Amino acid sequence: MNRLDRFFEVTARGSSVGAEIRGGVVTFIAMAYIIVLNPIILSGAADVAGNRLQFAQVSATTSLAAGVMTILFGLFARLPFAFSAGLGINSFLATTVVGTLTWPEAMGLVVVNGLIIVALAVTGLRRLVFDAVPMQLKLAITAGIGLFILFIGLVDSGFIESTGLPSPPVGLGGGGHGSINTVPTLVFISTLLVTGILVVRKVRGGILIGVVIGTLVAMGIEAIWHLGSAVKNPGGWSLSVPTLSGAPFALPDLSLVGAFSFESVSRIGILAATMLVFTLVFANFFDAMGTFTGLSREAGVADEQGSFPRLRAALIVEGAGAVVGGATSASSNTVFIESGAGIEEGARTGLANLVTGGLFLVAMFVSPLASIVPTEVAAAALVIVGTMMFSQLRHVDVSEFSVALPVVLTVAVMPFSYSIANGIGVGFVTWVVVRSAAGKAREISPLLWIVATGFVVYFARDWVQSLIGTQ
Repeated sequence: MNRLDRFFEVTARGSSVGAEIRGGVVTFIAMAYIIVLNPIILSGAADVAGNRLQFAQVSATTSLAAGVMTILFGLFARLPFAFSAGLGINSFLATTVVGTLTWPEAMGLVVVNGLIIVALAVTGLRRLVFDAVPMQLKLAITAGIGLFILFIGLVDSGFIESTGLPSPPVGLGGGGHGSINTVPTLVFISTLLVTGILVVRKVRGGILIGVVIGTLVAMGIEAIWHLGSAVKNPGGWSLSVPTLSGAPFALPDLSLVGAFSFESVSRIGILAATMLVFTLVFANFFDAMGTFTGLSREAGVADEQGSFPRLRAALIVEGAGAVVGGATSASSNTVFIESGAGIEEGARTGLANLVTGGLFLVAMFVSPLASIVPTEVAAAALVIVGTMMFSQLRHVDVSEFSVALPVVLTVAVMPFSYSIANGIGVGFVTWVVVRSAAGKAREISPLLWIVATGFVVYFARDWVQSLIGTQ
């Protein structure tokens, strides 16, 4: 135990083995939905050849990649930041990339994306970009991620839904009609209030206790009323039904491991392939950078410049996550903002990652049990964590408008566009333009100008790709 304590610096960071275990469990619970959601996204799209990935296979490799990368990050970076398939990138693959490529070719691009990010981290360029970001934007990124997490929780719970109208685009309750009319959403509300009370009263393990209580209540409701899935019943559970059906154990099908190809260039040409890789790198690079910034501050390990211990190792391992994700057809694996749930539960070291990663590996064999916590219950924990992270905005002085505008846009664009990278990009571009207009151009790092220019290309990528296609 002493060796464990010294290696992970448990005592030095004011934590304990018990807190790390609880935090690791809470992080897994907050992330477990990815075992179901990632295969839904990836298996739901046919590639250019008409082939689809199999749900069970993607679910197995999703757990495998998440478990391996989370454990590796815990050992090398020794921080409680868990990994799994990034939702923005898997959606981009399913909706855009496989329209012109096969699934193996698309995953090959993900591997290339990861190798580029690893190279940037090894050479130190990724660290230079990280250090070039002003503290006001780093704090805004933390707050924006908090608001993003909170918004994800509200949407996943059904508390906020799309209206399907131009205005307002979203609204309260079922179909945005302003009425909470489903039992699962009521379970979310009750779980949120109970967990909030436990946190306010500073009950140790409050978030975990709230999730357990919410899950037990949900299981009781399902046993009595048999609501089922929202796919078949509009008033049912949105993603995972809180009941155990069929055998709790099953051997994972890992047939997708190694099923990637580098033949995309021969199919679509080098320019089109380069634009796809550029998009993947930008989304992966800055999504992770923003999450690292937010979680490190929330865990109390960031210094005054926003850096944290073993940053270079963290950046290298994060890049390796994209390589592993592509090689297993699970999509690029990156640090997950839901790790904040475990941090708020007390996790401060990589020991928590060993717990989370171990649970992901176990989930390959007990996938029915892993999905027993309904999304509506996990969403309550996300709202709690998002609120805590958003409070970091109190450290930003927004009395100067040239600071206020990029900060507010960074915070707002993340949840409204459902993308951390988009929020960072808008913040960077606005910062260099507005701060220069305010006579602060000399204070802006040249590297930040380069990155902002890159984001302009990133935001105009569809137009650029159309130009490439006409040549």
